[in-house]
Formats: sequence, C-alpha cells, structure tokens
Amino acid sequence: MSTSGFSLFLTFLHLMGFLFPLRVSAIRKDIGFLEERSCRITVQGRYLISDDEGNVCDALSLESRTRCCPWKGERFSCHGCNLLSQCCNSYEFCVSCCLNPSRTLLGKVVKVKVAKPATAGTYKSVFDFCSGRCRHNSESVVHENAYHSEFHHCFSLTSNASGANLTQVETRLLGIDVIVGSQGDSCDAVCKTRGQLCVMNKLSLLNQCDVMKRYMTCKGSCLASAGADQPAEVVEDAPRDLYPGACLYTRTQSMLSCDGSHQHTRRLCPCA
Repeated sequence: MSTSGFSLFLTFLHLMGFLFPLRVSAIRKDIGFLEERSCRITVQGRYLISDDEGNVCDALSLESRTRCCPWKGERFSCHGCNLLSQCCNSYEFCVSCCLNPSRTLLGKVVKVKVAKPATAGTYKSVFDFCSGRCRHNSESVVHENAYHSEFHHCFSLTSNASGANLTQVETRLLGIDVIVGSQGDSCDAVCKTRGQLCVMNKLSLLNQCDVMKRYMTCKGSCLASAGADQPAEVVEDAPRDLYPGACLYTRTQSMLSCDGSHQHTRRLCPCA
C-alpha cells in the first residue's frame, strides 16, 4: 500500500471513530431532570379537589398522570374561610388553607390523635391532618343533625386550657345562646324554658375559667372540681365548704352533661 493510500486509510478510521465511538468514557451528570409531580388529593367533594401541595381545582382540571391540580391560581387559598376561628364553608379550601406551613406545623399535628380513644393512632402528615380535620366534626353540629354555621369545616387544634383565646371561643359559639341558669336547674331545663335544646358538644368551650368570667361573677375565684353540673357557679348562700360565689370547671371532659344539676349551683349552658 502506498504512503498516500495508508494516510487515507488512517483518516478514514479516524472519521469512523469520531462518528461512531466504540465506548463511552463518562456520562454527563450536569444535565438536570425535573422530578415528576405526584399528588395525593381529597375525595370528598363532587366538584372541587384539593391536592397535597395546597392547590384547589375542579375535578375536570386534575392532571390525569400526576393526579395534581394545575400550577395556577392561589396556593394555600383560604377562600371562604374565617381565619379567626379557622373554619371554612368549603371542605377543599379548608384543606388548602390548613396546608399553609405558616398555619399548621408538622411537629404539632403528628402528635394529634386521629380519634378520641387512647389506642387511636396519630396523623402521619400535614395532609392527613388537614384532610381529616376539615371534615364535619362534632363541634360543628347542633342536635346531631344540623350545622350551627355554614363555616363547619374547621382545622384548628382544640385547646382545653382554661385561658384559651376568648375571641376564638366566641367565634366557635356563633349561633349558640350562652345562658346562665337558675339555681338547681340542669342545662336541659334551662334551654327548654327558652324553647331550645342544650348543645352537648359546646359545653367544653364553656368549661374554661376565662369564658365563665365573661358570663358569671366568679367572686370566689375559679376552681377545678368534679361534677356533672359543671361549668357552673356556686350560689352565694351555699354552705361555706362549697366555696360560695366560686366558678367551677371540670378537668374530666367525659363528665360534661346537659342533664347534670346541683342544688347549690347555677349552670352555664349552650342553647340552640
């Protein structure tokens, strides 16, 4: 083979190696790929859906592949919500509003039990908490078959402290008449005289010293006690060992009752 022919042959091999490399020495790692979205969604509503990213959309707009709402509109929307009471008139917007990290902290919700029994588990994520909490809860219901307000989807963490925020408590008592009963009367009797019924699930809101002091004198301070007649105030002419003038609250929520009474107390009653 002539020198010129050999040179042409080497050139041909070089071109073939350039166009069709036999091996790859490295893979580029500087090319970024977007992680595909994948969402959990609410299933309660017929028309609206909220995803776990805090977006709300109608069912027809849901992306079929990712099961997410489109990235448009306001995220963590609180449309139709009362931020004071943390209650909304829409389940989906309640979930969206609740998912805002500035309102609901993961560290707190994972300690909340899903149900009242001691054996009940806790929520695993903020979405689990919000989607569960925003469903109709017992505090939203009057007489077990009606809502006391259109804002019956709530995500607030219930507080049992006697010094709970009064404004928030009063907001949660919208539609409820808080009545101081006569001596010896049960709340059932107090509400009946007004043509109303006692709302059992609101007693826990009244079972707080700061709340009782808004409606009662509580001259002899506010004391923890144990009785089915509480929350209540001891009448002035009661025996001295019963602390006349004192307001009484119970630390045992299971003792709260509409039909409880005591001959020396006046009850604080939620009527509707």
